Amino acid sequence: MAKKAEYISRIEINALWQGGRHIVWNLRPDVNILSGINGVGKSTIINHSVHGLNNIDNGEITSGEVMHGIRIKLFPDDADYIKYDVIRSFDRPLLHSDLLEKLADSRVKTELDWQIYKLQKRFLDYQVNVGNKIIELLTSGKAEDATKAALVSQPKTKFQDIMDNLFSDTKKKIDRKSNEIQFSQYGDTLTPYQLSSGEKQMLVILLTVLVQDNQHYVLFMDEPEISLHIDWQQRLICLIRELNPNAQIILTTLSPALIMDGWVGNVTEMNEIADR
Repeated sequence: MAKKAEYISRIEINALWQGGRHIVWNLRPDVNILSGINGVGKSTIINHSVHGLNNIDNGEITSGEVMHGIRIKLFPDDADYIKYDVIRSFDRPLLHSDLLEKLADSRVKTELDWQIYKLQKRFLDYQVNVGNKIIELLTSGKAEDATKAALVSQPKTKFQDIMDNLFSDTKKKIDRKSNEIQFSQYGDTLTPYQLSSGEKQMLVILLTVLVQDNQHYVLFMDEPEISLHIDWQQRLICLIRELNPNAQIILTTLSPALIMDGWVGNVTEMNEIADR
């Protein structure tokens, strides 16, 4: 039976560019921030790590030698795979006409919309799993399980509280009675597709973390500060860790604000992991 890892311990890339540099990045189990000036290859490392992986359709990273000269080492050493998510922060128009024709929802117009569209299904599945866990605990016949059942839905409530707090300046509140993600504002109902780019981006990041259901996951993010207010940038990593402390974060950034809230020691410069 395949064994799930807790996190990625190292990423190695041979010849990042044609005839280029060898990358060895030893990773922490919690937060890993790659920094450097424009054009040094930060985004390329994230893209190579994601696109060169086995079982990409299943959202799994497999340990060992993989395509394009990339080697992924997992922890513990005898682990076989780990689940991962990728956050794309750019809210560009969707250009794939075949994809747009297949979509039943005409409100999906941008890349962030597409991520929200996919997350709605994961959110529904997450709620079903939460409901099943609660029923199983309440019907177990054990007195202590009733207390455990009350705790199962806490992460969802925490997510809702965080979203309400983040959107408080614009008087948006998440609709807690809806099975889908939607918001209320001044008595009107808003779909997530009606949010601003920055609001969509924060929703995508935090909803992705919530539906990981507190499991060991790897979260790749390339410059997640794009479109986010500086206050949201500063809070981002702590909010992710609050929703899923088992998520390993691997991100690139150009923003000092992202590391201000206690993450300076988690920063790696490009020249520290690339041979000369």
